[in-house]
Amino acid sequence: MSVIIPVRNEERNIGVLLNDLQQQTLDKRHIEVVVVNDASSDATEAIVRAFEEGQFFDLKLISLNDVAVKSPKKRAITAALKVASGQLIVTTDGDCRVGAKWLETIVQTYLQTNAKFISGPVTFLDEKNSFDIFQTIEFASLIGTGACLLEAGHPTMCNGANLAYQRAAFDEVGGYEGVDQIASGDDEFLLQKIHQRYPGSAYFLKNEAAIVRTQPQENWRAFYRQRIRWAGKWAVNRRPATMIVAVFVFVVNALTIVLVAKALGEEMRNFGMNTILILKFLPEFLFLGLIISFLKKRILVWYIPLVQLFYPFYVLFFGLAAQQKEYEWKGRRLR
Repeated sequence: MSVIIPVRNEERNIGVLLNDLQQQTLDKRHIEVVVVNDASSDATEAIVRAFEEGQFFDLKLISLNDVAVKSPKKRAITAALKVASGQLIVTTDGDCRVGAKWLETIVQTYLQTNAKFISGPVTFLDEKNSFDIFQTIEFASLIGTGACLLEAGHPTMCNGANLAYQRAAFDEVGGYEGVDQIASGDDEFLLQKIHQRYPGSAYFLKNEAAIVRTQPQENWRAFYRQRIRWAGKWAVNRRPATMIVAVFVFVVNALTIVLVAKALGEEMRNFGMNTILILKFLPEFLFLGLIISFLKKRILVWYIPLVQLFYPFYVLFFGLAAQQKEYEWKGRRLR
């Protein structure tokens, strides 16, 4: 097994993640870790080199030059695959935390299912304020929706912080060929390519031991840039299932705003409109409650209604904002 970790300026986090990997219950003889330093300007590389001296697993470090490329993360993963020896590839990010049974659970699932692609659950670390709470609930909706669509045979969403796939399947579909000009999408586009080549071979790993925790965005500006980057994948994706989901979500939330405004204007006396709103918000609440509870964030369940009220405006804003062609990410202008 090869664990690939692309990093750029992660001096605050990479040491913690590597320590988590040292605590894995899976036999260290079966773990290879490849860290790809994407031209960091901080102490990221020095921290990784220090781990090489006292490592309990095979640790490799690749350093990339700071050159202009359309998709830095895809370049980093491709570089790692050139030296990785594992037949099962696992990817995560430099700012993540993983539990001791993370890799063992992935391997067990792989052996039991023979899946070509495994998507794992991701959530945020402990919330410090209302902004973090909003991010956790909003992100849980993406994880839950992605899991349901995958299980329904129409995989659309996943997250690169917690993925595993067969090296042979990656090679068979040509890796990122055809989507390497798109800055984001190292996760979702690969999922879709493997699904198209091997229908029914993708699997969502619903196991609490496999949950990966990452850092929420520190402020609204960083959050905006991240969501624009993510939304940009939908703007260029031409798969019918993906386009249908995107249009459906946008239209439903636009209609929700109209219905809420009309219901308030009539002092909530319109039975038909109130019924429609209940039929939307109640299933959403129950669905999000299940996802939040699975992610061990049960204390946040009662914040869900507040997020539901704000969410339609959020969807419309980012649905329109995603039409812009350029954005900034980790000090780089991408498009």
